[in-house]
Amino acid sequence: MIDASILARLQTDMVIAMKARDADTLSTLRMLKSALMEAKTRMPRDVSLSPEEEIEVLQRYVKKRRESIEEFGKHGLGDRVAREHQEIEVTQRYLPEAISEDAILAIVRQAIAATGAAGPKDMGKVIGAVMPKVKGRAEGSTVSKMVRQALGG
Repeated sequence: MIDASILARLQTDMVIAMKARDADTLSTLRMLKSALMEAKTRMPRDVSLSPEEEIEVLQRYVKKRRESIEEFGKHGLGDRVAREHQEIEVTQRYLPEAISEDAILAIVRQAIAATGAAGPKDMGKVIGAVMPKVKGRAEGSTVSKMVRQALGG
């Protein structure tokens, strides 16, 4: 893991983007910084966000971008879709590397064995066991889909 907080890395990268006159990247970095600062203001006084909390904020940002892509795509706004993809690309520089679907499936199978899950009604138990192991590296919707398939639901 990188020692510097994501917020500190964003600040450094904002200076680099300013010097490079990279307006698109700079705009995204400012939005990310704003999202982190907003999350920090919700915390008790003089408490910084933990690395896990910073990652959660950025993951929510990526999720919102993906939802926007879906909506813009429905309305034929290709330029907006491209912009959202660019924002996701910049944001992913600050997130842990995503885990492969094969690795998720292996974790799901282990969780099914560990929990004794027998069918779709046990989905919650399995997801509860899987999510801590993939936190920050896989989206909940992907995990949910894979658990549902593994349990035959």
